[in-house]
Amino acid sequence: MSDTLKVLSQYLIPQHGISLLMGKIADSENIKIKNAFIKWFIKKYGIDMSIAERENPEDYKTFNDFFTRSLKADVRPIDSDENSIVHPADGAISQLGKIDNGYIFQAKGHTYSAKTLLGGDAELAAPFQDGEFATVYLAPKDYHRLHMPIDGQLTKMLHVPGKLFSVNPLTARKVPNLFARNERAVAMFDTELGPMAMVLVGATIVGSIETVWHGTVTPPTRKEVRSWDYEPGEVSLKKGEEMGRFKLGSTIVLLFPKDTLDWHKNMKAYAPTVMGQPIAYKK
Repeated sequence: MSDTLKVLSQYLIPQHGISLLMGKIADSENIKIKNAFIKWFIKKYGIDMSIAERENPEDYKTFNDFFTRSLKADVRPIDSDENSIVHPADGAISQLGKIDNGYIFQAKGHTYSAKTLLGGDAELAAPFQDGEFATVYLAPKDYHRLHMPIDGQLTKMLHVPGKLFSVNPLTARKVPNLFARNERAVAMFDTELGPMAMVLVGATIVGSIETVWHGTVTPPTRKEVRSWDYEPGEVSLKKGEEMGRFKLGSTIVLLFPKDTLDWHKNMKAYAPTVMGQPIAYKK
């Protein structure tokens, strides 16, 4: 199938219906189904189970339990430099760099607005005008828990309804406004750098987006943007602490204010990311 047909087919399928169905299958506790699915997945994607806290595939209650597996305590150390900002997830950089007059680079020929990404809220987007962004893509083989890049206090969360296109590199090149078009959960934090946004973007067959303070944010999806506000100190998370999870994979977009950080010298499009290692340093 050509790349064009692969992307076109995503416009035609019932995205949310398929995702809900896959979510139910992934939550099945049927021993034969879940064990076969997990073992197939490990073989297909070459997953290294030696770093998982539970190495035996049969020790997982469901496929989703396996997919959101925890790792052994020593395999993802958090960088101890007090000036470092660390990767929130294992994966790869899709893009990173400057937010140009409120617009974020998606792929050649495609940008999208920070305001739209943040649910259309101009006040939330204002601190990121000409700021910095990083988009991290999590492939199926990756560890799918998300962690804090820096100490932060949660101030607001939004659930923004939308489509569920794939977020792989091909779709990012072909579908305009992809990350501001898909369903997403937006978490806003106060940090020593100022506001920081962590946007958890849903995708085709993503069964669920969760946060540690709220639990499941989606499903179910909704027609309107929904928001929650948090009092100072109500939810405080340290650098490297878990903040959320994807069930069946997706993308996270980080936003920072202008003149607050310098990207690590090795960070560029398609560079691998390892949770807990430096992505940038405070100015």
